[in-house]
Amino acid sequence: MGREATSREDMCPHRLVLEHVTSRWGVLVLIQLLERSYRFSELRRAIGRVSEKMLTQTLQTLERDGLVHRDARPVIPPRVDYSLTDLGREAAEQVRSLARWTERRLEDVQEARRAYDEARTP
Repeated sequence: MGREATSREDMCPHRLVLEHVTSRWGVLVLIQLLERSYRFSELRRAIGRVSEKMLTQTLQTLERDGLVHRDARPVIPPRVDYSLTDLGREAAEQVRSLARWTERRLEDVQEARRAYDEARTP
């Protein structure tokens, strides 16, 4: 890890964790892993439209933060499963609550957007 990343962590560690949990792919990974543990390829298919590189980076970040557990089994072919830690489950439940709220209130948000746009259209 470079000097820049370390200084960001030192300045606002809680904000950095919040960024990881609420990132585009972080949210989807956490919510998906609430169901069960997944192998990498299964998780990628379940989430959809995420590159292998981005999913790998997201999983590594969440693992480093203590939210995701990586279980690598020495079998042939190698098997790696990802699951939530207790801390990760707690975070995922919070994120899922926010996701459910957005689903419930989407019409209200869309109406607010229409009103905003109409008020600014000459």
